[in-house]
Amino acid sequence: MRSARHIASVALAATAFLGSEAAFAQSKLAPEVGWNYGDVENARTTALAGATRAFSIGTSGLYMNPAAMSLSRIYHLEALAQIAPEARRQTYGATAVDSITSRLSGGIGGHYGIQDTSGLKRAWTDIRFALGYPFSDKLHAGIGGRYLNLRQDGLGVLGDSYASGGLRGDAVLDSFSFDAGLVARPIPELAIGLVGTNLSHPENGFQPTTLGGGIGFGSEDFTIEGDVVADFTTWTDKNGGSRTTVRTMLGAEYLAADHFPIRLGYRFDQGQRSHSVSGGIGYVDPQFAVEAAVRRTVAGPDTMTPATTVVIGLQYFLESTGLTRSPAEYY
Repeated sequence: MRSARHIASVALAATAFLGSEAAFAQSKLAPEVGWNYGDVENARTTALAGATRAFSIGTSGLYMNPAAMSLSRIYHLEALAQIAPEARRQTYGATAVDSITSRLSGGIGGHYGIQDTSGLKRAWTDIRFALGYPFSDKLHAGIGGRYLNLRQDGLGVLGDSYASGGLRGDAVLDSFSFDAGLVARPIPELAIGLVGTNLSHPENGFQPTTLGGGIGFGSEDFTIEGDVVADFTTWTDKNGGSRTTVRTMLGAEYLAADHFPIRLGYRFDQGQRSHSVSGGIGYVDPQFAVEAAVRRTVAGPDTMTPATTVVIGLQYFLESTGLTRSPAEYY
C-alpha cells in the first residue's frame, strides 16, 4: 500500500503542475478541438484512443456505452483528472458503477471543468447517470442521461464566430440529453457494441449527436478493439451548416504479470484531419488501481497545433471488501 500511496502522490503532483501551466496563456487550438467533443475519458479510454464501445470495462461504461456496465460483476469507484495543456482544459470528477448488487446495473458520475481562462473562459458541470440490463449473457442494453451546465465569458482564436460559440454570459447552456446502447456477445471473447449519444439532438457542438460502434476481441490478459463514430453536429461546412464527420479508433491492451496493464491506441479524426497516438500504463490490485494515459496528435494539416491529453485515475473496487451483496447467478 505504501507504493500505491507514492504513485498517487506523484500522479496528483503531476496533475497540479499541468493544471497550473494550463492557465498561463490563451489556447491556440480551434474550439472544437479544445472541447474534445465533451467526452469524459478515464485512463483506459484515453490510452485506447477511445476504442471502448464494445468492451467498456468498469466505470468507462457510464461514458462510452451504458450497455457495457452489465458485462462484468463489479462495484467500482473512480476519481480522475483529465488535463489538456494546449487546450488549457482541465476536468476533475468522480464516478461510481454498480453491477453486482442487482441484475440492473447503475452508474453515476459528476465532473467539473474549466477551459482557456485567458480566452474562451469556459467552466462547466457535467453529470452523467445510466442503467444497464443483461437480457441474456449474449445481449446487453443500456440507457443514460446527461446534464450539462456551461458558462462561457470570452472568445477563442476565431473571435466572435460560430466555432467559438459566439456566446458570452453565465448560462450559455443548461441542458439535458440522453444516450442509448447495445452490446452483443455471440461468444464470451467477442463483443459488438453500438451506441448513440445526445439522442435528443441538442443541435450544438457542446453536446454533439453521434452514432458509434465497435468490435472487440478479448481474453483474460489481452484485448483489441476497433471503433467508428459518426459525428453529426460538431463540425460545420463553408455555409455554416453541420456536416457529418467520422472518427476511427483502434486500441489494444495487455495485462502483464496479472497487475500491470499496458495499452496503446490510434485515432483518425476526419473533422480535425488529424492522426493521434496514445498509450497508458497502470497498476491493478484486487482492491484498487492507479492508471495514467497520454494521447497526442502527431500528424495533420500544416496549420494544426498539436494537442495533448493526459489522464490520471484512481479506482477502488468496493466488491473486494465483501460489503456488497452479490446474487449467485443472473442467468
